[in-house]
Amino acid sequence: MYILGVRVDTVDKSSAFSKVGDFLASGEGHMIFTPNPEMLVDAQKDSYFKDVLNVGDLNLCDGKGIAFVSKEKIERITGVDFMVDICELAAEKNKSVYLLGSGSSEVLKECKKNLLVKFPTLKIVGLHPGIQISNDFKFDTEKNDAVIDDIILSAPDILFVAFGHKKQEKWIYGFLPELPSVRVAMGIGGSFDFISGKVKRAPTIFRRFGLEWLYRLVREPRRIKRIWKATVVFLFYFYKNK
Repeated sequence: MYILGVRVDTVDKSSAFSKVGDFLASGEGHMIFTPNPEMLVDAQKDSYFKDVLNVGDLNLCDGKGIAFVSKEKIERITGVDFMVDICELAAEKNKSVYLLGSGSSEVLKECKKNLLVKFPTLKIVGLHPGIQISNDFKFDTEKNDAVIDDIILSAPDILFVAFGHKKQEKWIYGFLPELPSVRVAMGIGGSFDFISGKVKRAPTIFRRFGLEWLYRLVREPRRIKRIWKATVVFLFYFYKNK
């Protein structure tokens, strides 16, 4: 299914999880992206970003707005929940993971600690806060090469990347071919912040009805521009292009 020219896979959580198992058993790298309304709006003005999203091996619907406008039945699968599910699978199958991004070593350490409390046998073979990437995708190549080298030496099966949307998807697309051990690379946005406890998730009732955006707006009023883009601007583009 395509929404605003971006492919969103109409999979339920069970079939998506099955695909991850297939990816891990394969001999090549696979990209998991989590399109949401804000990402689809940004893809309208960034054709390269749109192209990258459309070559994802698994594109999960991570936005109630997408499910709302879709003519097909589609299950919303949040990136943070799916990341935790993948970690559970990794622990069961003795697969290793690497946590990249967030910009904070402390967040990563807390994230690692909390994941190990939940899954004591999980192998977390590397942590790196990532590099600074500009909105036009410019960065220090030497620092990026050092990140690549560390991932190669750590040899993870699974790589979680938290550079923020657009940047993380482009980075995965550009550098996954250089990471021979990685079978699954997933862009996970702010998931490290949630898992570490730095940012509190919305209560279950808000999540059930897709109202996390409202909860976060009340707690973080500065997010108003992003939420406006993900609601009003998204619907404007959708009905304009319908």
